[in-house]
Amino acid sequence: MLTSVCGINWGDEGKGRMVDLLSREFDIVCRYQGGNNAGHTVINERGKFVLNLLPSGILRENVVNVLGLGMVVDIKHLSEETARLCAQGIKISPENLKISDRAVITMPYHVLLDCLEEDRLAGKKFGSTRRGIAPAYADRYMKKCFRMGELLDPDLLYEKVKDIVEWKNLTVAGGYRHAPISVEETVEYLRKYGEPFRDYICDVGLYLNEAHAAGKKILFEAQLGALRDVDLGILPYTSSSSTIAAYAPIGAGVPNLKLDRSIGIMKAYSTCVGEGPFTAEYFGEKAEKLREAGGEYGAATGRPRRVGPFDVVASRYGIRCQGADEIALTKLDILSGYEEIEICTAYELDGKIVHEFPYPDALDRCKPVYEKVKGWCCDISHCRKPSDLPAEALAYIRLLEALCSCKITYVSVGAEREAYVKL
Repeated sequence: MLTSVCGINWGDEGKGRMVDLLSREFDIVCRYQGGNNAGHTVINERGKFVLNLLPSGILRENVVNVLGLGMVVDIKHLSEETARLCAQGIKISPENLKISDRAVITMPYHVLLDCLEEDRLAGKKFGSTRRGIAPAYADRYMKKCFRMGELLDPDLLYEKVKDIVEWKNLTVAGGYRHAPISVEETVEYLRKYGEPFRDYICDVGLYLNEAHAAGKKILFEAQLGALRDVDLGILPYTSSSSTIAAYAPIGAGVPNLKLDRSIGIMKAYSTCVGEGPFTAEYFGEKAEKLREAGGEYGAATGRPRRVGPFDVVASRYGIRCQGADEIALTKLDILSGYEEIEICTAYELDGKIVHEFPYPDALDRCKPVYEKVKGWCCDISHCRKPSDLPAEALAYIRLLEALCSCKITYVSVGAEREAYVKL
């Protein structure tokens, strides 16, 4: 069985929390796109963990974790992340972590270029995490990149460095007037941070195909959400990779395999990190109350998340993009302090009411149309089955289900692994 866990909205929906829960039913968890701009926070009986590159299945000893070919891998960050997890008691070895030989390496000059461009854009910036993701993907498509498999042949790799650095300095030094990149420092970087992962690098496409043939269950973990997809999202305020579930087999290296199930993750309200249109956004005290209640600060960046009510228009579009068969609704407990709960059920665009998500350029002209429902004003963190939930909370779930035309099968009522209700 092949299952994808994917984000329905702007990202930060709680995918890591759900992958950690669901991974007990799977043999393999595979990240298939993005890089260390991901921030998946997981809380379980072993502690609190923030994962940027590693799949959330790394926290289960019997699960093999895969970094797919669709990813861009910052090897310095990977070194630091694995060291941090090992210090927290998580075992990481080539037996439970496999890295695609075709995945692209995010280099220090990618991070530099990301920062230089965001600074140049100033007030028109895209809201990058400044971790080099866009420049790394750009070089991938320019075919001027280093891939993880090249670390297995250092002599050929180091010969390639001179040509790549010469080309890159045309932009770094010639364009941005920054100090040029050093060939020697680039070689040393690849040696220092790349060589320790040599035993982890393999043909993960072959590994996953053989595992699938042997009847192993594979879970694909996405980063960000549908609205940050480079093709279907709110360009240019998107990531630089495909966050869509249909891309999972491709980004994992098994395009011949087909998904059996797509589980979409969405919050009981809306959040957004970074720039770009966010139609149903709260401001002032209204925003601060929701942000503080939900602890809405980016796991990767620490940035305060923009917050608002549940957005039906955006969520229905995200569900369609992700081909979601079912939904996991997270952070329902955060709404427990509200007597009334707002839902954005439509947009007003140029004086007309619209129910379909518009072309991104039109979003700045959209205004939210709200409806209010009754809240429950009691603690639901102890609830573990539908009958434990107050009638108003259950009615809210069923209303979102009806408005989005997709079944909700999981509802999280707390950050801990077992704090959820299965419907």
